[in-house]
Amino acid sequence: MFMKSFFAATVEDALAQGGRELGPDALLVQSRKASMEARHLGEYEVVLALAEPPGAPARNALQAASDPVAREIAELRRQIDGMARSMAHSTLAPPRWLAPSSQTARIYTMLIEAEVAPSLAEQVAEAVGARLGPAADFGQAVAAARAEIENRITVDATLGRSGAGERIVALAGPPGSGKTSVLAKLAVTYGLAARRPVVLISADHYRIAAAEQLRTYATILGVSFEAAETPRALAQALALHRGKELILIDTPGLAADDMEEGADLAAFLRSRPDIDTHLVLSASMKSADITRAVERFEVFEPAKLLFTRLDETGTLGPVLNEASRTRKPVSFLTAGQQVPEHLEPATQGRIADLLLGYGSGEARAAA
Repeated sequence: MFMKSFFAATVEDALAQGGRELGPDALLVQSRKASMEARHLGEYEVVLALAEPPGAPARNALQAASDPVAREIAELRRQIDGMARSMAHSTLAPPRWLAPSSQTARIYTMLIEAEVAPSLAEQVAEAVGARLGPAADFGQAVAAARAEIENRITVDATLGRSGAGERIVALAGPPGSGKTSVLAKLAVTYGLAARRPVVLISADHYRIAAAEQLRTYATILGVSFEAAETPRALAQALALHRGKELILIDTPGLAADDMEEGADLAAFLRSRPDIDTHLVLSASMKSADITRAVERFEVFEPAKLLFTRLDETGTLGPVLNEASRTRKPVSFLTAGQQVPEHLEPATQGRIADLLLGYGSGEARAAA
């Protein structure tokens, strides 16, 4: 099998370059950011493959039959062709609809540039290809991609467990994810604006002045505040404020090395089916770091994912990756520090539009 790498500023340009050189029969083997050593050639590397080198001369069947070396070459070529067919049907190799000239290839490159996981990008592009007719334009391809992305996301912008009289919400997550400011935004939007009595509880005694920061928010908003340094104190605070319509709990930002210290709090939250735990994650984190954080905080058994700092990243692929991988609904999105303006309920359409808009300017033009 003949394989060759092509480098360009975008995946789409590299695919187009490879398509011009190798033709429509080329298979896309891999696309990725170029290594630092090859970055001078282009930002992205695309690897394409053919069963044999382009322009290889066809051999006469009689010559092949009479020439031992030719017979060996023919046998080797037969084996390579078999490998190529196997790759074409393997989950490890993209199907032929990802030929460099197709609309689905353009959708695929948009998703890859938005840092959607390659396997998920392939699934979306393949589904888009199945939706489109041969004469479909790029605008129709973007609309189909939007629908496919929406199908892979669930959302639930509610606070509290269903059936519970009072709404008790806990926010968990790694340091710097923005839990405390999100808590204040929720208090204003779903408490004060709805004329519901609100209680803010700080269960964060790890971070210096964490409780004081939330106490300051409570004072400004004119709502009740409690500091609970232990799970037992948290249980007492919840009992004290039983019947309040909205109780919001701020938990400590736990790094990987701190998870053991949060084990008792996690056990308490798991034991309370009336507490709705949201895992707060910064959308600006790398996808692999988000995945590790989700797996680490599974000990809290969060029901929903809440993404912050959308204004600090140009690629929203990690949001789609994690929502699709975990099957957990996304509850809210934030993009800035203003309270409460920079908070919005998550919707499938909003996430799809943000992702496609960040992936390529062409999506905006086609919309």
